[in-house]
Amino acid sequence: MTKTTYKEINKFMLSQMLDSAHDKYHVYRVLNYALDIASHECVDDMGVLIAACLLHDIGREQQFANPELCHAQVGGEMAHEFLLSIGWESSRAQHVKECITSHRYRGNNTPQSIEAEILSDADNLEACGAIGIARTLIYEGQTGEPLYMLGENDGIIEDSRQTKENSFFQEYNFKLKNVYDKFYTEHGKKLALERQETATNFYNGLFAEINMNNINGMKKHAIILHE
Repeated sequence: MTKTTYKEINKFMLSQMLDSAHDKYHVYRVLNYALDIASHECVDDMGVLIAACLLHDIGREQQFANPELCHAQVGGEMAHEFLLSIGWESSRAQHVKECITSHRYRGNNTPQSIEAEILSDADNLEACGAIGIARTLIYEGQTGEPLYMLGENDGIIEDSRQTKENSFFQEYNFKLKNVYDKFYTEHGKKLALERQETATNFYNGLFAEINMNNINGMKKHAIILHE
């Protein structure tokens, strides 16, 4: 990929990124991870991989405005149209689209090429370790989701299947603690596992602090409040 082409794709990406949890720095980290992973793999088209990394989240703003949309599907279409408009061959633009549409953790599409697998792994690394927790907290703050919720008997809800609403604790147990088993490349998985202990310790510590506060509070309420 030439510097001119990179700058053109990068400029388009920058015009679309308005979400602070999925900002340009997230995109650049994903690209850096992908280049690292690619150095351990036999990649067929580095240009496709770079373009897919730069453009993988350009559909986020539309999904944010309408949660019924899938940013991977929307972004894939946007990337395909943009690349065609700057003169890319149809087959390569389609390849980028397929990488983007299959990168989402919650998606049903399985990556069908090494470039798509690397993008998926690179993006999933952003859900690992300390940065995965930090980005999740930022995103849930943007969408108004709470740190945690209490269920029956005032216990902390950790299972996302228990409520229609979502919280950080539920998201951790649905995605963040399970993402380590979702890697396609050996190097991607190695990088992920190096970060796992940090995330686990943070979550367990946060849960312990909040749970103790909740238990002690209920005891005090029982003493002070009466019929």
